[in-house]
Amino acid sequence: MSAVASFALTALIVELTPGPNMAWLALVSASEGRRPGYAAVVGVALGLAVVGLLSGLGLAALIAGYPPAYQALRWGGVAYLLYLAWDGWRDAGADDNGPAPGSPLGVWFRRGLITNLLNPKAAVFYIAVLPEFLPPEASTPDVLTLSALYVAVATAIHALIVTAAGSAHALLADPARERLIRRVLSLALAAVAFWLFLKT
Repeated sequence: MSAVASFALTALIVELTPGPNMAWLALVSASEGRRPGYAAVVGVALGLAVVGLLSGLGLAALIAGYPPAYQALRWGGVAYLLYLAWDGWRDAGADDNGPAPGSPLGVWFRRGLITNLLNPKAAVFYIAVLPEFLPPEASTPDVLTLSALYVAVATAIHALIVTAAGSAHALLADPARERLIRRVLSLALAAVAFWLFLKT
């Protein structure tokens, strides 16, 4: 139980550090409102769960041992984050680009899912951090249990981010203010992509 508690604390600290989910969810919630933000949180959670499941089945070890596969994941994740940053910046300058206000929640769910299937930060966590909390005789169910705990902690943090950032939605009734905030958040997301490129 002490190892599980330590792992939960580590997951909490990791999720509180700036990353693609934090920046993107803030952008979605501040500009589109809480409902799209919560839909994105569900997509993010599913993406993290899928990566955790694949990790438990040994894919993380395979990627760690095959540099081209890891580099493909890394470049794909960074490229997708830069696309989202560009999409947010472009949307701030024109009303007819990107998902329109009132778009189906599935749009935001799908983006959250893809963001985390290509999230190098999540891959690094499952490859480098999670195994440190497993005993030598650990089995697949042990890996999946810690993965589920990580997803639960991450989802709670993401829901709080959406709730907080969604409060800014009412302040964006002024088009000029909305454009400024969307572009600031888009630049922050691009900065996170660059940071991930360097750190991973």
